[in-house]
Amino acid sequence: MTTTTAGTIEHIDPTSIEVEENVRLDVTIDKDFVASIKANGVLVPILARRDDQGRVHVRAGQRRTLAAREAGVATIPAYIVTGDDDTATRIIEQLVENDQRQGVKQSERVAAFKQLSFDGMSAATIGRRTGTKAAEVKKGLAVADSAAVTESADLYELTLDQAAVLIEFEDDADVLAELSTEARQRPAQFPHSVQRARDDRARAAAIAARTAELVEQGWTILDRQPGYYEAEHVRVSYLDDADGNQVTVETLATVEGRAAFVGSNYGSTDAQAEFFVTKAQMKALGWRDRSSGAGAAGPMTDEQKAERRTLIANNKAWASAEIVRREWLTEFLSRKTMPKDAQQWVAVALTRHRQTVGHGITDGNGLAATFLGVEATASYWKATAIEEYAAAHPAKALHVMVAVTLGGIESSTSKGTWRNPTGLDGLYFEQLAAWGYGLAEVEQIVVDGGKVDAARHAAQAESIRGTAADDTQHTGDFDPFDAEGDDYDETAMDES
Repeated sequence: MTTTTAGTIEHIDPTSIEVEENVRLDVTIDKDFVASIKANGVLVPILARRDDQGRVHVRAGQRRTLAAREAGVATIPAYIVTGDDDTATRIIEQLVENDQRQGVKQSERVAAFKQLSFDGMSAATIGRRTGTKAAEVKKGLAVADSAAVTESADLYELTLDQAAVLIEFEDDADVLAELSTEARQRPAQFPHSVQRARDDRARAAAIAARTAELVEQGWTILDRQPGYYEAEHVRVSYLDDADGNQVTVETLATVEGRAAFVGSNYGSTDAQAEFFVTKAQMKALGWRDRSSGAGAAGPMTDEQKAERRTLIANNKAWASAEIVRREWLTEFLSRKTMPKDAQQWVAVALTRHRQTVGHGITDGNGLAATFLGVEATASYWKATAIEEYAAAHPAKALHVMVAVTLGGIESSTSKGTWRNPTGLDGLYFEQLAAWGYGLAEVEQIVVDGGKVDAARHAAQAESIRGTAADDTQHTGDFDPFDAEGDDYDETAMDES
């Protein structure tokens, strides 16, 4: 490969310049840019190459050259060098030059990486030549191999990290479009939406596999779960045979009319099957339904159905958010330094969240170990992995304190947290948000509900204070609350 030599500045007619293929895919020249060139000329020289026949080729400055042509400018300054026309060299020069000026789109960077790879360059070499980390180049090459993701990255102006995540959904156009829209419009929610999509896909795969298994065994698959109040089907788990023995699934091996509904429970990605027979078949076999009368309440109202759909959706969202949150906490605790307020937060949290942190410590700090990347062990008689880690890494003392505190609080969260958020729950999630974690919508419910709960407790505390003051005025008894209320522990009420 010939090395480019130092060049000279020349003023060239832009119409005589050959415009080489550029890494920038979008070469639209806006009117303001053309007007500026027409009024002021090209102020920054383009980078060009003169070949053996004397023709001048643009290597960097395609937009300026095309705008100058459109503006009718007589000449433009060009820094002309003598060098080879190697494609890789040209792409690298254009990529770097465009990045230093009006940055290229991710899709254009990806296309450039792919072309360089075709020319035999390794990811490490491309990274070194373009000033890009090799890991980012590898992501770019992976994205380039997916036409669907590359198109989405360009259309929605995705970051390379976002585009790389979407590769696993390239076979589902609807999910790809939905996640791309989320990445563009609500980037903070993107990780949560991705995890929900992963969980939905895993859940669907598990249900499909279980369904296929049951079909092979001769079961009729119901497309919805029969309600307890419905007259056509009855759950096998509620049936006794003519001798009073509970009917089992194995009993139904040769029974016609047997059916199954396959679904998943709450946030689980596993498949569960529930088995049914028709009531007509049950009567024909002389079986008895132990749940008779259980459906007297009748079918659910539309409002109850809507509430149940919300409950199920939020439970699933919580399960997905928990994965994202705990992955974020692990990454958070792998950082070299903790936030400036971390030490003060630990001091406050150890008293404010003392019960949950205490339980976490008693149970061996399993989540704290996970967050720190050490083995989770629980022993009351010997040192745990966290103790050994703390002793071996004195500079990470604050990390350990934060991990133990976070682990204790986090271990107390569950899908019940969003359903009945306390003031303490809200404060915990607010703190995570303050440290940069993007709350899922179901986690925002906890923050909002926690504020309501805190306000309720504050009103109760004020009422208690007022009652105590009235009693003191009327009876002369000692007032247990001083002027600052220091003897009243609102935290204790919050913990209850």
